[in-house]
Amino acid sequence: MCSPEPINCFPMLVNILSNTFLRLFNSTARFRVWSELFYAAENTELKKYIFFGLFTYLLVLAAGLPPLFAMSNVEDYKVKSTSC
Repeated sequence: MCSPEPINCFPMLVNILSNTFLRLFNSTARFRVWSELFYAAENTELKKYIFFGLFTYLLVLAAGLPPLFAMSNVEDYKVKSTSC
């Protein structure tokens, strides 16, 4: 029922549980779940937007993390803390 891709396991589990509850309440309705790839066709424009969005996020992250470590070291120096 569940293929090796983890993205397919949760919908199948919800489908099994939903149909089980429907049978418990004597309903004739059933849920059907199927999965397909999100992007069946190659969309280079979308890939470009995703790439540049992630690239911008990583640049902001890379610019923001070093000062955080530096401030931590300065604070340790001010209180004269040492590690064992």
